Amino acid sequence: MSLLDRSRTRVGETPAESLRATVDRARRAEELGFRRFWVAEHHAVPGIASGSPPVLVAEIAARTSRIRVGSGGVMLSNHRPLVVAEQARMLAALHPGRIDLGVGRSLGFTAPVREALGVSSYGQDRFARDLADLQSFLGDSGPVTAMPRDVPAPPIFVLATGAGLAVAAERGLPVVVGGPVLAGDLAPLGDYRRRFRPNAACPEPRVIISLDIAIASTTARARELVLPEAYAMAESRATGVFGPLRPEPPERLTAKQELVVEQQLSQSVYGTAAEVADQLGELVARTGAAEVLASTSTYDRAALAEADAALAALDPA
Repeated sequence: MSLLDRSRTRVGETPAESLRATVDRARRAEELGFRRFWVAEHHAVPGIASGSPPVLVAEIAARTSRIRVGSGGVMLSNHRPLVVAEQARMLAALHPGRIDLGVGRSLGFTAPVREALGVSSYGQDRFARDLADLQSFLGDSGPVTAMPRDVPAPPIFVLATGAGLAVAAERGLPVVVGGPVLAGDLAPLGDYRRRFRPNAACPEPRVIISLDIAIASTTARARELVLPEAYAMAESRATGVFGPLRPEPPERLTAKQELVVEQQLSQSVYGTAAEVADQLGELVARTGAAEVLASTSTYDRAALAEADAALAALDPA
């Protein structure tokens, strides 16, 4: 059981406060016994303060001592593989055995962001080439040496959709899957396992599932914790802006927005500790997942801390 924190902003809170809260949450996660704590990369999104995973990973790793810290993930569409390799190696040199490198291929949230990043398209073939280059630099088989040298390469994880799963299988890498993939046809996961190419670093296919998980004293209260994220998603579909978390929707929702909220809730796991344990057990059995990465956010930080503690208590490890 691990956590992914996207440094979600809250109404009435500065982005700097959101980043400091992420670091504080990571320290609590270590105390609670979580295996990993990952942070995200999003650019020019009002509701997310984290734009540079390597910087935030460095701060969290420096403020903790045991928990693995990583990116969920660095978007290869926005960076050259050599730069990503050098950043990962620097972190691994400073914090041996504690750094994870999750990578993905998502583009910027809006057209102006994509233009600012200089990337308007990024297909499966380009992702496969960049991922192969990244592995070569980390494995010291690239055309130049990724510095610092003589540092064990941190493990790579692929944040994957259908196309990403095929690339990960070809490269022999573990995957992180979430969203509609978990609720729909799981054939792509079967294809990933069948096509997986074993290697010394990852001898067998490994699946991590990522989703919002909220535990509270009652099902109704747990649902309340998941709603702020669902409200933000519904609002973004109408405005194109993914905004800060609010305790209530900013205005009366339309029928279409209500549908988005319900869809978001259907992709989450929430309830009492016993209910969540049952739901996760079923999901893990259905997907064959080796690990659960909880991506939960909610407006109430105290309630989030309590939910994290309850989730940690479910971990059989």
